[in-house]
Amino acid sequence: MAIKDIPRLNFAHLPTPVEELPRLREALRGGPRLLIKRDDQTGLAFGGNKTRKLEFLVAEAREEGAKTLITGGALQSNHCRQTAAAAARFGFECILVLTGDKSQHASGNLLLDQLFGAEIVYVADRKDRDRILQETFERATREGKSPYLVPYGGSNATGALGYAFAMKELIGQKVSADWIVFATSSGGTHAGLLSGQRVFGFSGKIMGISVDEPEEWLKREVSQLASATSEKIGDRIEFTPADVLVNADYCGPGYGVVTEREREAIRLFASCEGLLLDPVYTGRAAAGMIDLLRKGFFKKDETVLFLHTGGLPALFADQYTDKFR
Repeated sequence: MAIKDIPRLNFAHLPTPVEELPRLREALRGGPRLLIKRDDQTGLAFGGNKTRKLEFLVAEAREEGAKTLITGGALQSNHCRQTAAAAARFGFECILVLTGDKSQHASGNLLLDQLFGAEIVYVADRKDRDRILQETFERATREGKSPYLVPYGGSNATGALGYAFAMKELIGQKVSADWIVFATSSGGTHAGLLSGQRVFGFSGKIMGISVDEPEEWLKREVSQLASATSEKIGDRIEFTPADVLVNADYCGPGYGVVTEREREAIRLFASCEGLLLDPVYTGRAAAGMIDLLRKGFFKKDETVLFLHTGGLPALFADQYTDKFR
């Protein structure tokens, strides 16, 4: 397939390294070979998966003549933190619409949002977030701020390009993996990996462990988004829900709810490998992966690669810190 010329700003620290996890494997009493791809090391404001997406989203904003980046998320949103940092770096204003308690002490990602100079609009009830996000965009337009709306999680076809090309990067690193396991929520990382798998030729399986969304929703959303992403790269590929591999067995407690599974996974990665996971995304995905390893879901002669999508500042948010004392 001929690759189209796509606007991109190259500011992520790439390629991110791939490392072995021998002590974690030993702690889990053997089983498959374990690897980790360190997308917590992408470089922008503590790194994370959104940095890859923002290389394309911010480039598109520039192409459109935007002056302000607007996006939304939870109070401890990793996506919003990286968007605010990208805005600061490239001279955009930034407005974040965050769901949470305005009176909460600024810590973790919220503290960083403020340091990056973002204007924060607080939303008390999540059901009002879409409406207030749209109203915020319209206000910025009236005020002549030339806003560009970055979707939740950077999860549209433009943002998903970041992970289509991450797949190309991984193949170029000559990493042989039978499985890629990662946290999936808004679907952009998942869709990018899926489209990149088909475009660039990766033979392993790609499994997203849902943080909060049901399996059927993710299958539908990711397949549609992967199709749209492939069209931005070259010829359109039609993906179906059957092409999307999702495990939604671990999202029952709800978004951002830390259970003993997440606590154990975070402690295991820290104590065995000196690696830090976050309490919302990578902690839950790692907990799911560990449970599947213990159940023998993966074959002993296989290689499982865990994609670390970042989120470290949330560990230092007041609402999560006490969970690990």
